[in-house]
Order: sequence, then structure tokens, then C-alpha cells
Amino acid sequence: MEQMKTALVLGATGGIGGEVARAMARRGWRVLALCRNRATAPAQGGVAWIEGDAMNGAQVLAAAQGVAVIVHAVNPPGYRDWDKLVLPMIDNTIAAARAVGARILLPGTLYNYGSGTAQPLTEASLQQPSSRKGAIRVHMEERLREAARSGVRALVVRAGDFFGPRAGNNWFSQGLVTPGADLARVTYPGAPGVGHAWAYLPDLADTMVRLLEHEARLDTFESVHFRGHWDSDGTRMVDALRRVSGNPDLKLKRLPWALLALAAPFVAVFREMREVRYLWSEAFELDNAKLVRLLGSETHTPLEAAVRATLLGLGCLPEGAARAQAA
Repeated sequence: MEQMKTALVLGATGGIGGEVARAMARRGWRVLALCRNRATAPAQGGVAWIEGDAMNGAQVLAAAQGVAVIVHAVNPPGYRDWDKLVLPMIDNTIAAARAVGARILLPGTLYNYGSGTAQPLTEASLQQPSSRKGAIRVHMEERLREAARSGVRALVVRAGDFFGPRAGNNWFSQGLVTPGADLARVTYPGAPGVGHAWAYLPDLADTMVRLLEHEARLDTFESVHFRGHWDSDGTRMVDALRRVSGNPDLKLKRLPWALLALAAPFVAVFREMREVRYLWSEAFELDNAKLVRLLGSETHTPLEAAVRATLLGLGCLPEGAARAQAA
């Protein structure tokens, strides 16, 4: 039973990897986490850190001995070298999973779907990406599908844009608000009236672990969609920020896409943002009917409570800022 509840998390220092590690620990899993430097790894209850690099296949394999699940939540930092690093890392995870008989959990993204994709998005929707990063994500999942033909088990859980108290780099913390600063305005990237999919990370992570705990219901290669919080016209998230901040007149500013275009040749992150702008100018709604059939329901925190926890974690509310300063 101990082996059946042991997982290796790659990317546990990041937003989704760290949240999955916490969810597993809460639910009684034994959690191992790979990091490049144990001395700088964050203290995290229920997580045992192992020094190693996801780019080193031998180190991934050594860390994976005896585990039932490998969580592949690792990404190159700062949007750099995706074309050189992403596929070798997933290949190392596949090789380790094959050797030890583990299932791979991959957090999926909307990048796989290109402009003009029919809505809502189901697991059978055609993946024709509009971005370079989207093409790489499609290749990742293709490699998992190919590995599944020879018995390597994989689970892809696709979700919208992340937000949460420890969400790392994402549109919410790097676009809508400014971490560590009182909420004075919201900068929103979306076009007026266009829906947008959001995923509260604690809910997503808990749902992922619940799926893993229903192994008998999963196919060798399984893909499911997490609906999360669907903002049907781009106003629900902004309204929630206004209610939580206690400021109904909180200023709304549109992201200056034209200025990003001017700076994009010189700033890598702006180039990446422009590449996925279509995800803000078109609606991409996730259909979670398959997930509900498997589990009965998603884990779901009400939007206002999720936004409050996120702002507190980011130090954007007075009590959160005071807590962060004391820490």
C-alpha cells in the first residue's frame, strides 16, 4: 500500500507542482520532490526533497524508484529554451515511468488549441496550435500517447489560466495585479465580452490527486478537462476582485497590447505573451463532462473565496501584506 501511495514530483518549486505535492501530502501520499539544490528548496510539510535535474535522465530514474506516479510539472524558467529543454525532459520522465511502472501526470494547457477551434473544448477537440509553445505542448502529449501504446500510463488534466495563493508565474499575478502591493487597479488582458477559463490551483491539484486515486477507472492514456471558473464575458473575475478588495470602483485598465508589440523584439516574455494573445480575444471553454463521469464532481472553491485567498497569498490585501512582512 505504501508503494501505491508514493509519488515523485518534478517541478515542486513551481505553482502547479508545489500545489499537487501539497494536495498529495494532505491526502496521505508519500511525496518525493526533485530539485536542483536541496539547500534552497522551500520547507514543505510532507515532502522529501531529492537533489537532481529533470534534464538528467539517470537522476530522474534514480529518484523514481518505488513510486507509483511521476508528476511532470516542470518547465524551463523565464520562457527560455523551450525548444531545447521541454521534449528532452518529458522523454526522461517517460523513460523513468517505463522502468518503474509509474503513471505520469501532466498538467495540460489551452496552448494546444489554435485560433478558431470549435467550442466548447472536449477531449476529442482537434489540436491545431497557433503558437510555437502550443506546438511543443502537442508534441509532449503525442509522446505520451505513443508511450501508452507500449504500456506507459499517462494522465493529462487540462485547465485554464492558473491563479492561487502560491501560483508562481501566471497571468493573474503578473498581469491582473501586482504582488506585494495594495490592489489599486486591475489590468485585464481580455477583450470586452470574451469569456475566459480560470483554474484555482488548490482545486485543480486536489482534483488531479482524486483522479490518480481512481486508477482502476483510467485508461492507459487518459485526458480530462477541468472546467474551473468559467468567466463567460470577462467580467466575473474583475467583479470578484472589486468585491474582495471592498472597492466597487476599482479601476480597470486594458493591457496595452500595442506597446507589448513594440517591446517584443527585445523582451522574451512579451514575445511569448503576444503569441498567445488569441486566447484572450477568443473564448476557450473547457467541457468537464468526462471528469464528472469519472469523479462525480470537480473540487470547487467559490470564486470570491478563491480570489480572496489568492490576494492574501500575493500580499495584495492589507492583512496579507502584513503577514508577508512579518514572515
